[in-house]
Amino acid sequence: MRSHSCGSLNESHIDQSVTLAGWAARRRDHGGVIFVDLRDRDGLAQVVFDPTNIEAFTTAESVRSEYVLRIQGKVRRRPAGTENPHMATGQVEVMAQSVEVLNRADALPFQLDEEGLSESVRLTYRYLDLRRDLMQRTLRLRHRMNMALRGFLEPRGFIEVETPMLTKSTPEGARDYLVPSRTHAGHFFALPQSPQLFKQLLMVAGFERYYQIVRCFRDEDLRADRQPEFTQLDIETSFLDEADVTSLMEELIRHLFKTVINVELPNPFPRLTYAEAMRRFASDKPDLRVPLELVDVGDLMKTVDFKVFAGPANSPNGRVAALRVPKGGELTRSQIDAYTAFVGQYGAKGLAYIKVNDVAKGRNGLQSPILKFLPDTAIAEIVQRTGAQNSDLIFFGADAAKVVNDALGALRLKLGEDLGLVEAGWKPLWVVDFPMFEYDAEAKRWAALHHPFTSPKAEDLERVDIDPANVKARAYDMVLNGSEIGGGSIRIHRMDVQEKVFSTLGIEPAEARAKFGFLLDALRYGAPPHGGIAFGLDRICALMAGVESIRDVIAFPKTQKASCLMTEAPSQVGELQLRELHIKLRKPLGEAPGGAQPV
Repeated sequence: MRSHSCGSLNESHIDQSVTLAGWAARRRDHGGVIFVDLRDRDGLAQVVFDPTNIEAFTTAESVRSEYVLRIQGKVRRRPAGTENPHMATGQVEVMAQSVEVLNRADALPFQLDEEGLSESVRLTYRYLDLRRDLMQRTLRLRHRMNMALRGFLEPRGFIEVETPMLTKSTPEGARDYLVPSRTHAGHFFALPQSPQLFKQLLMVAGFERYYQIVRCFRDEDLRADRQPEFTQLDIETSFLDEADVTSLMEELIRHLFKTVINVELPNPFPRLTYAEAMRRFASDKPDLRVPLELVDVGDLMKTVDFKVFAGPANSPNGRVAALRVPKGGELTRSQIDAYTAFVGQYGAKGLAYIKVNDVAKGRNGLQSPILKFLPDTAIAEIVQRTGAQNSDLIFFGADAAKVVNDALGALRLKLGEDLGLVEAGWKPLWVVDFPMFEYDAEAKRWAALHHPFTSPKAEDLERVDIDPANVKARAYDMVLNGSEIGGGSIRIHRMDVQEKVFSTLGIEPAEARAKFGFLLDALRYGAPPHGGIAFGLDRICALMAGVESIRDVIAFPKTQKASCLMTEAPSQVGELQLRELHIKLRKPLGEAPGGAQPV
């Protein structure tokens, strides 16, 4: 139907006859000569219609934006002075000899080059939004990502194995999407939150190196970097320890960035323990592009006559931390008030500060309403620990450790953005030595920080059931520019250890058998030591493409309310279908999220 793609034409095609097909991106009438920019997925070609070719010219006069055309013509060099250096095909044009309208297009609800489009409009007409240059580029980048990942893994002995989409509901940290069974009344499948258990079973089965680019599903509240259905690169290996897995996966990500966007990532990636990451950056996914760091000062506050600081300093679950802001002394009171309101969103009751006017003058060179509560020794040590200089400002957080970490961690990033402190480039790292468990005060029980199949460190194995607070996991997360892009662990491969972990989590033997019986059985039959990782491909692609939301790297995403504006899903179904699934609705429903009317 065509001999060349629009974007492939160059000076080597001059005087050649070509046949092109694509969309009319733009039509211009210049003094009797008509120009049409014809677009296909590879780019644009300028087509010229001369009035001496009456039939082709007449057809061109009727062409409107997004008409689908097939054009035959001859390639020629553009006249001197009309070249377009911003187009790959800008040195040449096609003199049309004939044109066929393959399909007309109604007036579009928006122009493809229009800026500031609302996301609701874009998602309602996603098939048009996908024609836009940004979406074409991001989805092609995503394709190159997948090709690069497969190209790295397969020569290294990995094989791709598909795992089930309809499986058993198991607790993995988020709500499952449930699928009612027609053939088993009252029973449900669940869509997988990850292939976790299946990839472990593949290791028991002896495949040793598995991978899968797989869709996963979680029914959770959404934000810019979450979707109800998402894609991950899932990997599992046998007979490799943490050092082996992280070294190989680091090599994979370096290969990916070099191959897809020609970026050299550092070798090796830096490593931080979980404890150090929380202490210095108040986050287990720190953005190392922001040079600001927290400093603990709680030991200086235990005896001060200031309950706001002394209370958390003397609490086993409290924290008092300082955050130095270079040149922050230039902030106005209204700006400081705005930052105080900002940390309030994270539970902080206030935001104490000290302005550093002249370090050499000690207390007299500082400015703050809290100075009267602090002894000279504490003030001097705060200045020394933070490394404060003239014109700096020191913010303080004092509360439960979680509140301080959430508030100052978010403030650190906001200050970095507002004050232009974010360094350019890519800053990957590994975060390791995570706690195995975290205490759920509301449920009054221990919960797995990652998932219940993560192995404890060998030296902590005996403490799993007697001192869970101090057990470390054989877990590791890869972080890039403040985003967790991958997380994994060495798994439990012995049934007795798995049962011990279940017991610590309050999962009784009968419950464990009901939910994970197949895994426990598999561990009895010679399960090898194994571990792996899963990378969030949507998130990695968004980082590479430089877009804010993963919705811009997914062809057909859902909204933040987990609906599809284009197809109007989820929608209601007829009574017959419900009856076949043995389901009866408790009460009549209103309008469906996508706008469909109730049945």
